[in-house]
Amino acid sequence: QLQLVESGGGLVQPGGSLRLSCAASGFTLDYYAIGWFRQAPGKEREGVSCISSSDGTTYYADSVKGRFTISIDNATNTVYLQMNSLKVEDTGVFYCAAVPGWCSGSYSSDGDYDYWGQGTHVTVSS
Repeated sequence: QLQLVESGGGLVQPGGSLRLSCAASGFTLDYYAIGWFRQAPGKEREGVSCISSSDGTTYYADSVKGRFTISIDNATNTVYLQMNSLKVEDTGVFYCAAVPGWCSGSYSSDGDYDYWGQGTHVTVSS
């Protein structure tokens, strides 16, 4: 069974950090585009970042550039999202998603992804 499982969410103060994990099971992430999406309360889901497992190419939304870092550990079949300098507006449910291929400029189109995790909640509040 192909599955993505996110973890690492929680409550953090503004300016703090969290590291989200996306563990894949039932398939290997070779030659996949893996994206992270965020859905804030009452808003549509938006693409945050993407990484191509084949060559490590990454994309970031302007709102997170310089603060978030996406990475992949092929040995453990896990993708990470290191989030630093968190802001209140980063609050939401974070999802990872995967599709065979490579990330491109259209990485934030959630309809392009085949596999989705269940999401992990991130709350940034003082």
